[in-house]
Amino acid sequence: MIPPSLPASSSGNSAAEPAVADAIPHTAPLPVDARGVALVIMATVALIFALNWAQPFLITLLLGILFAYTLNPLVMWLERIRIPRVVGTSLVMLAVICALVFGTYALRGQVQRIIAQLPEAASKVSTGLDKMRSGQQSNMKHVQVAADTIEKAASKADLSAPPKSRTTHVVIDQPAFKLSNALLVGSKGVLTIMGQAAMVFFLVFFFLLGGDLFKRKLVRLAGPTLSRKKITVHILDDINNSIQKYMFMLLVTNVLVGLLTWVALHWMGLENAGAWAVAAGLLHLIPYAGPAFTAAILGMAGFMQFDSLTVGLLIAGASLLIATFVGTFVTTWMTGKFAKMNMAAVFVSLLFWAWLWGVWGMLLGLPIIVIVKVVSQHVEQLHPVAELLGK
Repeated sequence: MIPPSLPASSSGNSAAEPAVADAIPHTAPLPVDARGVALVIMATVALIFALNWAQPFLITLLLGILFAYTLNPLVMWLERIRIPRVVGTSLVMLAVICALVFGTYALRGQVQRIIAQLPEAASKVSTGLDKMRSGQQSNMKHVQVAADTIEKAASKADLSAPPKSRTTHVVIDQPAFKLSNALLVGSKGVLTIMGQAAMVFFLVFFFLLGGDLFKRKLVRLAGPTLSRKKITVHILDDINNSIQKYMFMLLVTNVLVGLLTWVALHWMGLENAGAWAVAAGLLHLIPYAGPAFTAAILGMAGFMQFDSLTVGLLIAGASLLIATFVGTFVTTWMTGKFAKMNMAAVFVSLLFWAWLWGVWGMLLGLPIIVIVKVVSQHVEQLHPVAELLGK
């Protein structure tokens, strides 16, 4: 029996140990602050709950801020030509009201004709729904007769089987749609919108009247150091420029959608083309859902006038084509010029705000994202957010 050579084995292990150590990758454990992560999650949930709970107030406030930023250059221009700010603000707000009243007055005839056609449209829609329902019921009857025939054939083939009890089918009629209830709900919604519009009007007036008051107060609250004050001034100036460029983009794209829609509808011979074009321009404010709803109502209007499904589909397709062209080329180009944002991140953010605030979230989602990106660019702790939203 030969004893093992301990020195040789030990020397061999010592020679192999460096190679094994080099082959094993060096991994450093990532420190995870569980308490910090839990606090961040709880704070995020609390913020989402607060945004949802304060939705009416925040929507009114954001609309007032957006319109105030949009109209502020006009007030500042009047102030440069020696017109007091109170007078300039009053003139600008009066001009906005006059433009809205004049536009409504110019289109009142077409709007009245569209409203007068609503009973006929409702009757046609109701008739179509009844035909679809009767067709579905007749199809179900055919299926039930076929099933009874198969069951009788199976019972004849198997005479030894005990007779089966017949199954009774109960059809529950759904409550009919009542136009009066829909009009009542719609009238309440209109009154709510009118009240909110009045609040936004007064909020815009006071914001414009205050001028740079809130900007100066925010600079004072930023801290005693000059660097913090400079950062605050840069953030406010960038927010001002971004919002003004965004509102200018909305004005250009919506006016372009309205003009192209009017030309297309007038060429196709659709009645009340001006009112429908204005509606298409306004609904284009709502990303994705607005153009789809516009195409649906224009297709229905074309079907009502020409009594042809093909013409209705052509009108709806033309509306979608115009919205796609403007959204793909004009809106994307202008958004890339002034915002330089990642469109995938913007789309996800729009989904979040639409889930949180509905239609208002889709309207205000993009300005909120622009403000978040501007603030994140100037605050060091929020640079990852700016990198995520940027291109």
